Amino acid sequence: MRRRVLPFSAWHLVLMPVSLMFVLPLVHMVLASFMTKAELNRFPPRFIPDGLHLDGYRRLFSESHILLWLGNTVLVSAVSVLAHLVLCSAAGYGFARLKFAGRGVAFAAVLATVMIPIQLLMIPTYLMFARLGIVDTLAAAFVPWLASAFGIFLMRQFFLSLPVELEEAARIDGCGVLRTFVSIVLPLARPALATLAVFTLLSSWNDLLWPLVAISDDHKYTLQVGLASFQGMRRTEWSQLMAGNVVATLPLVVAFLVAQKRFVATMTMTGLKG
Repeated sequence: MRRRVLPFSAWHLVLMPVSLMFVLPLVHMVLASFMTKAELNRFPPRFIPDGLHLDGYRRLFSESHILLWLGNTVLVSAVSVLAHLVLCSAAGYGFARLKFAGRGVAFAAVLATVMIPIQLLMIPTYLMFARLGIVDTLAAAFVPWLASAFGIFLMRQFFLSLPVELEEAARIDGCGVLRTFVSIVLPLARPALATLAVFTLLSSWNDLLWPLVAISDDHKYTLQVGLASFQGMRRTEWSQLMAGNVVATLPLVVAFLVAQKRFVATMTMTGLKG
């Protein structure tokens, strides 16, 4: 009877207005990037511009190093994602399958690091990076993103949901632990790896606080630090800022749309066992 009245779930009637609340700021950002300074400073503000003005984009590409910042951000995010996939999957598999003394204590210690505020670690991390000579370099931006407690936890939970009989069969056939992990487990973990990649990409791409502290050369800026430079104490370049936000947000939207199905599959499977 419900299907005869509504061709979709009744929950969609609630989710559609909620989703609209999240989409409107994104739409307003895109429309504002095509406004002139006069339109952006108008009161009361207008949602739709009078025309598609490209002044913000022209100034963005001519008066700033936006392409260099974009390349720096792509490099930092790519290294962060690759390192996360390798290190977190290996650590997660070790905590899920390998038996060694102190495994539970070690895993609890890893999870406990989530409760440490990042602000508390900034000064010792900066001093350590200064002694290593990587302050004011792109390495300072991606080294903190090589691995994370959340990534290890996510991969461990996914590996626990896999049937252990598959690995036992591989060992009977003569596969060692490493070959079983690479040839049997990792191909099955593609949904979890895609989810971890999306989370790491979002976090490293949008990271502002630490690169703002560790990098002072404007040629080494990431996108978020570069966009923050458009905002000053007395003046804000709103047209350039909105255009830059569109450039910074578009790759993330594309990445999420590509990995959306695997993202949902992982969130379902990691809740089965833990």
